[in-house]
Amino acid sequence: MDFGLVLQTDPPASRVVGLMKRAERNGFTHGWTFDSAVLWQEPFVVYSQILAATTTLKVGPMVTNPGTRTWEVTASTFATLNDMFGNRTVCGIGRGDSAMRVAGRRPNTLARLGEAIDAIRDLAEGREAEVDGQPLRIPWVKDGRLPVWMAAYGPKALALTGRKADGFILQLADPYLTEWMVKAVRAAAVEAGRDPASVTVCVAAPAYVGDDLAHAREQCRWFGGMVGNHVADLVSRYGEHSGLVPEALTSYIKGRHGYDYSHHGRAGNPSTDFVPDEIVDRFCLLGPPEAHIEKLRALRDLGVDQFAVYDMHDAQETTIDAYGAEIIPALSR
Repeated sequence: MDFGLVLQTDPPASRVVGLMKRAERNGFTHGWTFDSAVLWQEPFVVYSQILAATTTLKVGPMVTNPGTRTWEVTASTFATLNDMFGNRTVCGIGRGDSAMRVAGRRPNTLARLGEAIDAIRDLAEGREAEVDGQPLRIPWVKDGRLPVWMAAYGPKALALTGRKADGFILQLADPYLTEWMVKAVRAAAVEAGRDPASVTVCVAAPAYVGDDLAHAREQCRWFGGMVGNHVADLVSRYGEHSGLVPEALTSYIKGRHGYDYSHHGRAGNPSTDFVPDEIVDRFCLLGPPEAHIEKLRALRDLGVDQFAVYDMHDAQETTIDAYGAEIIPALSR
């Protein structure tokens, strides 16, 4: 199992770079960041500094979207980083939540997302692609490589992931839901004539190492609110009892009343008081190292290839070091 570190690009960027260097020293293989131009600093600028300061770490957004940058700009940016640092990027992409809504726009449609996945990958790898009806090719790309991993929860998004994406990003660490969603992605891959094992599975969730579970829950409760944004979209689209989305995912948002993006992804988010302890425990990894190892082994057995640690809480360095000292070695054996 690989391990990634997920951060927000809060200033100063030097701290983000420093934490990514620390992650690489501790055995992490991937460094991910949020991508919302209004809320945080521009991630691709920071990626250049992370790549320059590390030797093997792969970087990318978790996640970008097809709406805040034109597709040729996104592709060219990835291709430039790859040309400079040797194909060490991954494009995590989704419909767009905070990036679009904070700017007063609706998230992208799945149809547009599917077109973007193909176009961005093709352009970044030097092939011709159609962008808004115009055939384009980036002529200077040589031996480019850009895996595109899609974030998804709902049935149509999971099916699109299986048809088109190189990887699947699932932003929660509940084994029951992971099994359900991985099966849906793999079934869609088979239906599309693809090898389901070719789709990399990445589970991303907060991890907090320590014995004080009450404190850990409060530091990670924000995650249930973030996931709740996507769940609310699913409920409005499919209904609460449609059978198309597991009630194990949807039932907890009944007490949700709006969301303030100024606290998005941060400990102490006041918009997440509706999230019960049970959801925090199911969606996150909390407790002593042994508890993390046990849950990660269960996820690995379900086909998870990478666990990406959301490290937005008051124990960032401690978590990275604990993973490096005890948890990553245990999952490597």
